[in-house]
Amino acid sequence: QVQLEESGGGLVQAGGSLRLSCAASGRTSSNYAMGWFRQAPGKEREFVAAITSSGATTVYADSVKGRFTISRGNAKNTVYLQISSLEPEDTAVYYCAVDTRFPNLRVRLRDQNRYTDWGQGTQVTVSS
Repeated sequence: QVQLEESGGGLVQAGGSLRLSCAASGRTSSNYAMGWFRQAPGKEREFVAAITSSGATTVYADSVKGRFTISRGNAKNTVYLQISSLEPEDTAVYYCAVDTRFPNLRVRLRDQNRYTDWGQGTQVTVSS
């Protein structure tokens, strides 16, 4: 089992930027795909962005494309989500997740059911 810890959330004005981090631990291998999801109040959790273990493939939700960038740290057990041009609609709890079974599979990266372990989430609040 992988433990995930998100950080970097906070309160920011519209148009601002944040960088979310997710650090994974508990497994000797850091060979896994990683993804970010979010859940706004009263809404279902939705896909935001994902990256394969190699970093060769990244995918984004249409709503964040061009504003969000997912990347992996040099120590591959870390993933970042750089968020810019924040909008009030981006307000949500952001969750990190990993898929330990198919680390470089390029399909179904948007599918929550693919992911095997989840973090507790970090709150992002965007004021208008």
